[in-house]
Amino acid sequence: MAIGELKIMTGSANPGLAKEICNHLGCELTQCLTDTFSDGEIRVEIGSNVRGADVFVVQPTCAPVNFHLMELCILLDALKRASVGRVTAVVPYYGYARQDRKVAPRAPISAKLVADFLTVAGIDRLVTVDLHAGQIQGFFNLPVDNIYAAPVLLEHLRKTNDDIVMVSPDAGGVERARAYAKRLGASLAIIDKRRDAPNQARAMNVIGDVKGKAAIVLDDMIDTAGTITAAADVLMESGAKDVMACATHAVLSGPATERLQKSHYSQVIVTNSIPVGNKAEKCPKLQVLSLASLLGKAIHNIHTESSVSVLFV
Repeated sequence: MAIGELKIMTGSANPGLAKEICNHLGCELTQCLTDTFSDGEIRVEIGSNVRGADVFVVQPTCAPVNFHLMELCILLDALKRASVGRVTAVVPYYGYARQDRKVAPRAPISAKLVADFLTVAGIDRLVTVDLHAGQIQGFFNLPVDNIYAAPVLLEHLRKTNDDIVMVSPDAGGVERARAYAKRLGASLAIIDKRRDAPNQARAMNVIGDVKGKAAIVLDDMIDTAGTITAAADVLMESGAKDVMACATHAVLSGPATERLQKSHYSQVIVTNSIPVGNKAEKCPKLQVLSLASLLGKAIHNIHTESSVSVLFV
């Protein structure tokens, strides 16, 4: 089947990123009304003809998560009922990804439930960035492109002139930190961590040599910043010359910005997968890098039926 005209749409979660993507692709953002009725129900109305078009809907499911997820599903339903040719959900931040398996009796697998929501709503493909758990791709019976933010983050990290050590804040992130360390020609260290409760962690000690080096703590997201600020304390106690934090998704809930501003970090590098807004004013250490070029290239390659993986070679 021939692929129709490329169109980019967005909900209310991150219109700034969608507009940047359009600038990179040289196209206009397809007009779409997203509003609410007086009782809070979401109202959506697509402002132009999308019949047979190849539509990409940019909508991270960030806070308020439930609202943005529901808005995305309603957008997808509207497109399907408007006879869209193909619809791809571009979800830079995939909410509910932390509940990807049963870790306790009678617990849900929310990441799978969200996958079912999006599938029933009518997506033909999903594009996301740095999934919290790679196996979430298997929750969909359709193509999933898990884009890595590494090219954007590495370009910035290469500007660091000091001797670098990449640090994983826990055992689960070692593979990610090792990949960055290999690209930067840096050494690797791991924080031995004990999690006391959800969103609470106590860093214990450092495995690896960080003395006299610029330690870069790498994670996929910063939520309340408890884990990552505790890591900074331990690294400085272990003799690190400087500490920086690097993460794809700036969730930054609760006391996160205050914690980061008071922490030992000289820089906190994140992307605009989630809009940071006025949080950057509260925490001047935040440096926000744009994913627009990377996502724009991925969208272009998907639209033209080209390889997406060539972006990460």
